[in-house]
Amino acid sequence: MSHNSVRPWRNIDRRISRRIMVGNVPVGGDAPISVQTMTNTVTTDVAATVDQVQRCAEAGADIVRISVPDEASAKALKEIVRESPVPIVADIHFHYKRGIEAAEAGAACLRINPGNIGSPERVREVIAAARDHGCSMRIGVNGGSLERHLLEKYGEPCPDAMVESALDHIRILEDNDFHDFKISVKASDVFLSAAAYMGLAEVTDKPIHLGITEAGGLTSGTIKSAIGLGQLLWMGIGDTIRVSLSADPVEEIKVGYEILKSLGLRHRGVNIISCPSCARQGFDVIRTVETLERRLEHIKTPMSLSIIGCVVNGPGEALMTDVGFTGGGAGSGMVYLAGKASHKMNNDQMIDHIVEEVEKKAALLDAAQPQTEAAE
Repeated sequence: MSHNSVRPWRNIDRRISRRIMVGNVPVGGDAPISVQTMTNTVTTDVAATVDQVQRCAEAGADIVRISVPDEASAKALKEIVRESPVPIVADIHFHYKRGIEAAEAGAACLRINPGNIGSPERVREVIAAARDHGCSMRIGVNGGSLERHLLEKYGEPCPDAMVESALDHIRILEDNDFHDFKISVKASDVFLSAAAYMGLAEVTDKPIHLGITEAGGLTSGTIKSAIGLGQLLWMGIGDTIRVSLSADPVEEIKVGYEILKSLGLRHRGVNIISCPSCARQGFDVIRTVETLERRLEHIKTPMSLSIIGCVVNGPGEALMTDVGFTGGGAGSGMVYLAGKASHKMNNDQMIDHIVEEVEKKAALLDAAQPQTEAAE
């Protein structure tokens, strides 16, 4: 995020972290905060898994994680990786051979806890496979599966226990001279997770993967994730995120991007600014916004659209958006372009017209992008 000298209260100073690569996606350093999700198909159903990965990538996923619980899944992973448009993280638990097989299958990253996969020799074998195949790792500490000795020491899952677990796993990798990894300390409790991440950020410069694990359904999980991830991102903590929802993984990507967009950390697609509607509205705001969200999903260009039901706040909001529509009277409203009142439009034609205006603006912005990059 660029420094804003005019509105310093909008600045987010990101924590300084090491940079690693997950396939062709940089994580950490000054790289954009990447958005991840995880498939919920059976991994051995290659067609269904590939289809879900592709839908997630189309929605904006930078990275997709896939569970590899058995040998058959590891074999399927090779074909999935070959068909995937984005880097694949292999989710590994306990069995070290799955980690080796996933690295050999082309996984870009292994999600693993080195302390949970056996003897030091087995850990070294997995690290060797990762190194040989250009595979990074993620240490995934979870409040629901902390080591027994830490639970005995602290009495319950707590921030200190989670950070200590993370440091123990970090030490194992570093003792084997492996440094291409990121780390997470997730919990389903927002307070526990946030406190653990803040503690972790103080004691390591490793890239941090953010998440509130097992957050819940689409509505409740979105709210918990927005609270937990939002405050951490606002503090500058986090290099890659995953919103965990009991929902279609595509929804996780949408929510993740909306969280980042609201903080000015990533920009993708149309940011719709709309009112909740009231008796003053000159048109059906709720139905209009629902329709426009669906009709404008294909737009990837970062831009803004205001849809306001009346003239109380409408003109002011439209001043700061690329395209705007403000409700008026007599069945029509005002269309704003680049912050200025442009022309009136009948309510019954406004949705198609707004879609056309947004598409035209997106085309202009896309055309200007190479010139802007050349100038920089």
